[in-house]
Amino acid sequence: MNRGFIILALLLLAGCARFQPRPIIPAETAAKLDARALDDPDFKQFLEKNLGQPFAIWPPKSWDFETLTLAALYYHPSLSVARAQWQVALGGKLTAAERPNPTVSAIPGYDFSAIGSGLSPWIPAVTFDLPIETAGKRGLRQAQAGHLSESARLNIASAAWQVRGNLRASLIDLAAAREREGLLQQQRTTQEQIVHSLEQQMQAGAISSSELALVQIDLDKIQLDLTDARRQRADAHVRVADAIGLSVKALDGFELGYDLSAPPPAAAAGLTSAEVRGQALQNRSDVLSALSDYAASQSALQLEIARQYPDIHFGPGYQYDQGDHKFTLALTAELPLLNQNQGPIAEAGARRAEVAARFVALQAKVITEIDRAVTAYHVTVENLATLESLASAHKKQTAVVEAQVNAGAASPLDLLNSKLELGAGELVRLDGRMKLQQALAALEDAVQRPIDSMKPALIEQPRRSSATKEEKQ
Repeated sequence: MNRGFIILALLLLAGCARFQPRPIIPAETAAKLDARALDDPDFKQFLEKNLGQPFAIWPPKSWDFETLTLAALYYHPSLSVARAQWQVALGGKLTAAERPNPTVSAIPGYDFSAIGSGLSPWIPAVTFDLPIETAGKRGLRQAQAGHLSESARLNIASAAWQVRGNLRASLIDLAAAREREGLLQQQRTTQEQIVHSLEQQMQAGAISSSELALVQIDLDKIQLDLTDARRQRADAHVRVADAIGLSVKALDGFELGYDLSAPPPAAAAGLTSAEVRGQALQNRSDVLSALSDYAASQSALQLEIARQYPDIHFGPGYQYDQGDHKFTLALTAELPLLNQNQGPIAEAGARRAEVAARFVALQAKVITEIDRAVTAYHVTVENLATLESLASAHKKQTAVVEAQVNAGAASPLDLLNSKLELGAGELVRLDGRMKLQQALAALEDAVQRPIDSMKPALIEQPRRSSATKEEKQ
């Protein structure tokens, strides 16, 4: 009997999980983060899988918004956190599905009156407690855990949309800063030519030094704007790296492109339709996550109501009493006399009402976001059309002045001033194009539908062959 008990104990212990220490060493984690790069072979596999085509040259020299978005989905730490939270929720499903373990109690007894009678004074006894859950509590726990797991899964998609939005905003700023820098360099060159021409006129006594000083001040202002544009470009470059989840040096040597030209009106108009608006109010990832939270609160309330009904404990027992074998059978149940679980039921009901209110508040927020984005998009489209018209008029005027200069009807200084005005108009037009891209980005985020057809994998955990053995377990 002792041998059988030992064997049973060993079998039970063999199935137990063992603690595996996984210390975090800041120097190692920092080194791994710093070593992340766009030429990683595992990332290449991830990229080819989602793009559906192999790369002829790896890594490519130029990266557009689509490929950089996939890089952000692969590298950004916020998605790793969201996936880890989903794994926690999946562990909660395992916990909810577990049945309560039976218990065993050894109750040794000793009969002092049996001393000297020739009978053993020991009265050993063993009792078992087999709990039986009633009212479907286990199924309700599983339902609640399942809803919470789905909510955590949908939060990955919400995190992916946020990562995509941050990356797009940074790329828009980077592209605009680069283009602004180029336009300001042209402006500076033109203004320097104007200053040089006026210096010659001043030396000839045609103008005063005060007139030249005003033009020189304008040149200094352009130089300051150019310096600020370079600062904005450097800052946007850093923010792009941060939006992807890489260090700045990992982007060195690569061309990060973003098209600031407006998409076809029909493509953007699809995002402003009433149908898309209605779908967003029902199918946005955060809306679906909130619905799962509400379903979990429903199951939690059902579980607390089910706990009004006590569980049953089936307790067989055995006792060896001085040569007699005695068997007992006990049924135990809690008597709900002093309370019927009213407190937890009230709390669960209040939490359900709170989650419902949060859902309605979320939908109201989504409505506001969509309406604001649609309005901003239409306004920026109209503004850009006006700026395009003005830019076209400036180009025509510059062409006219250039023709007059060639015909001797205008001076080269008139042409330089006209080019300066044309450049100023291009800077304003660039600002309008940037605002249109920002409005489109806000519209995409509001309805959570990309204007292009890119549908990257947002949920799956990217596989990295460089992961340690412990990380894969």
